[in-house]
Amino acid sequence: MLRPAMSARAESKLIERCRRGEHAAWDEVFELHYAPVGRYIFQLTSDFTREDVEEICQETFLAFIRHINSFQGGCQLQTWLFRIASNKSRDYREKRNAAKRGGGRQPISLHDEDPETGRTIDPPSPVAGPAVNLLLNENAALVGRALDELGEACQAVIQLRYFGDLSYKEISDALNVNEKTVSSRLSKCRDKLEVVVKRLFAQDSNPVSPSNP
Repeated sequence: MLRPAMSARAESKLIERCRRGEHAAWDEVFELHYAPVGRYIFQLTSDFTREDVEEICQETFLAFIRHINSFQGGCQLQTWLFRIASNKSRDYREKRNAAKRGGGRQPISLHDEDPETGRTIDPPSPVAGPAVNLLLNENAALVGRALDELGEACQAVIQLRYFGDLSYKEISDALNVNEKTVSSRLSKCRDKLEVVVKRLFAQDSNPVSPSNP
């Protein structure tokens, strides 16, 4: 059952309760936002496993707890969490790739409790929404590689719009730009993404071999 959207005033009160250290308030934040943040992370790249998503989710909420006082309320809390999750996901991929080159990393158990919250892991649903399916229908892995090539500005606006399902107003608040800039940037970035994806798809369809240098 979908929950009604929390009003700005109610969310502000919830955040103030978190700042005062009320455990019930933290529980409410996790209940409201853990699953959406998990789905958002899962949709960022096709090579994240459920275990990866769970670990990044935990890192996201730990960062939220540590930096709650820096949240100024210029956007919705979930938008802010998505931006933290984007950064944590990028860092996680970089660390994982480095680990593959130079060593392993410690796996986490699905049955372990979070040391900070005492919660066991509640994996988010991997089911993507219709907009995400439209974006990823050619090849999810190629889209992820293409986004890496496009740079942070395009990554942010595309991820927030299609993976986070945010409105132009919410994106403008998250990125501190006006809505017209969001619309223009999104259009240009979609065009760039299409070009890069087609190039990567062509490369993958024609791998280099002795007879195909």
